[in-house]
Amino acid sequence: MTTPTQMLTPTITSRSADTVAEDIDKYEKYHTTHGGDVESRKKQYADMVNKYYDLATSFYEYGWGTSFHFAHRLKHESHTESIRRHEHYLALRLGLKPGDKCLDIGCGIGGPLREIALFSGAHITGLNNNAYQISRALYHNGRTGHSIDQISKFVKGDFMNMPFGDDSFDAVYQIDATCHAPDQVGCYTEVKRVLKPGHCFAGYDWCATDAYDPNNPMQKQVMAEIELGNGLPDIRTCAQTVKALKAAGFEVLDHCDLTTTADIPWWDPVDPDNWYRLQNFRTTKLGRMVTHQLVKNLERFGIAPKGSLEVASMLERAADGLVAGGKQGIFTPLFFFLARKPGPSENGHQ
Repeated sequence: MTTPTQMLTPTITSRSADTVAEDIDKYEKYHTTHGGDVESRKKQYADMVNKYYDLATSFYEYGWGTSFHFAHRLKHESHTESIRRHEHYLALRLGLKPGDKCLDIGCGIGGPLREIALFSGAHITGLNNNAYQISRALYHNGRTGHSIDQISKFVKGDFMNMPFGDDSFDAVYQIDATCHAPDQVGCYTEVKRVLKPGHCFAGYDWCATDAYDPNNPMQKQVMAEIELGNGLPDIRTCAQTVKALKAAGFEVLDHCDLTTTADIPWWDPVDPDNWYRLQNFRTTKLGRMVTHQLVKNLERFGIAPKGSLEVASMLERAADGLVAGGKQGIFTPLFFFLARKPGPSENGHQ
């Protein structure tokens, strides 16, 4: 029987205790930092991304909440307020309203989906290829209230081959999801297939900026750390992302790097040197020390499987790579785009 404690406390990982260490080893070997290469990551992307999120999801919830993304932040805003505004902005740019059918591809555990559905009144379908994350999404839906189930649902599936018919949705969005795709054009082509003619696809993507020099060993190492710690096959540039949208048949209506107009650096929530930050205390140096000791003790007493501390350390390295990429100006997680599928619109969408 499930106890109240079990209902309220997420497991450290969905992987069984005897496979965690093996899965960490297999996951790491996909990446350049451990002898892997881009082609092997693209070929085995589904396995790589599933292993990553099986291992990392509970740590994300512990340190970040239910919306696994960065945000454009103004100086008067808290981190949480900026996350919500970032999600609302997508809904506004897509013109979402009650009665619309919208698709969230790579929906994580449903934080943005719930916020956008409740904000706009549109029905949002969340697509995710990771069963553990869907179980967490359903758990959080249950905590939100009955109304959310009337305007949302979750479907397990691959965004490279979606289980939906042609022209099924009034709008599609993604937040930091298609950066996991092995083939950017192929992914966007599949999005265009399920989107109604004349309707829009919007998103935020992780990209290398124009300042990135792939021939610079130090910059290349930073990107490798970001790829390892975030389950990415590679990191495309902003220009490549726009080009891929056009190659898939979209009309690109708008695109910009939102980091250029933010008051507070996007990496602030994960910068361990910001000792003063209380809202994201767990990602400070002291917070990391507390987390390490906690996970170490959980492993010692058999509550967390062996290897959990290694997962925590891997995610800290990822955070360090993100901070370095941000401070050097070579990486952005806030590349916004709005693209339209050619054709006449049925109900007034742009």
